[in-house]
Amino acid sequence: MKKYAKLVKVGDNVVTSVADIGENETFIVKTENGEKSYKSNQKVDFGHKIAVEEIKKGEQILKYGQEIGIATADIKVGDWVHIHNVRDNYEVK
Repeated sequence: MKKYAKLVKVGDNVVTSVADIGENETFIVKTENGEKSYKSNQKVDFGHKIAVEEIKKGEQILKYGQEIGIATADIKVGDWVHIHNVRDNYEVK
């Protein structure tokens, strides 16, 4: 059975899993140019984020075309992106 993850906006560096994805399992992302396959580095539950680009410590996490946080560690393609490697930078002004 194919597993998928959703790219919300072109330019995002994370996608959202639309199924539970196991460690070292291949998942597919539909893009404007067709489908692209990736391999997960960890187990990723439904609804969680997965990196589809290398993200260095201190760089922005982009989803919905918006910055949703800052990487607190280097993140590899296929890594689970969650509170263990992202810091919220939301500030009310």
